[in-house]
Amino acid sequence: MKLLVVNADDFGFTRDVNAGIVEAHRSGILTATTLMATGDAFDDAVRLARETPSLDIGCHLVLVGSPGFPLTVAELVRAVALRRIDIYGKLSQQVRRIADAGLSPTHLDTHKHTHLLPPVLDAVARISEDFQIPWVRRPFDFPLQPGGVGWKNKLMRLMNRRFSNALARRHCRSTDWFAGFRLTGDYRGEDLVSVIRALPEGVTEFMCHPGRCGDELRAARTRLKESREEELRALTAPEVRTALGEAGVTLTSFRDLP
Repeated sequence: MKLLVVNADDFGFTRDVNAGIVEAHRSGILTATTLMATGDAFDDAVRLARETPSLDIGCHLVLVGSPGFPLTVAELVRAVALRRIDIYGKLSQQVRRIADAGLSPTHLDTHKHTHLLPPVLDAVARISEDFQIPWVRRPFDFPLQPGGVGWKNKLMRLMNRRFSNALARRHCRSTDWFAGFRLTGDYRGEDLVSVIRALPEGVTEFMCHPGRCGDELRAARTRLKESREEELRALTAPEVRTALGEAGVTLTSFRDLP
């Protein structure tokens, strides 16, 4: 079988992003999202999550780009190397805030994919085990298969194996495949149709960043602004849902996976 989880990052970032994510779920193919406990629109996202119980909620764990955290991944790497940041403490506090809001997260990922850093991955895997949140994103696009060529492909496959081993030690689960890394900020409906037609057997997570580009998002510190509206149009396009049926792909969410 081909199963697809369509998961939006950045729920709670701004109210216009929140509105776009909920619209992509209600009118499109989006099935899940991860909530930023540090986001300015956290309370609005919690309200929308309660009003939309069919939307699967996870945690979008933040270590960069928010008040009290390094601004860039490079600064985070330096802080981690110098042991100037309590990774587990910072991230577990975010999970507790989401749980205290009455939500039951089913999956974990990180802002800017910072859990590609081994110390961050160790903390995320520990959180998965401690809080019984079973699913952790494995952010390696599905074309990275054993037959791939080139040094970049080989390096990513090596990282993927090490990443998977770290998750296995804490009994974490991840989807068989992942997609959306290279498409972020630059795809339309026809591109999403191509991804759907190419999906391999098994469970795939497709990462996306839909949203409405209103005043709050325009004022926010992010490169993804107008592109969020393009992603929203793609996720709600009729031809995309048609492609799911033609390719024999079934939409699902993390909480509905066995």
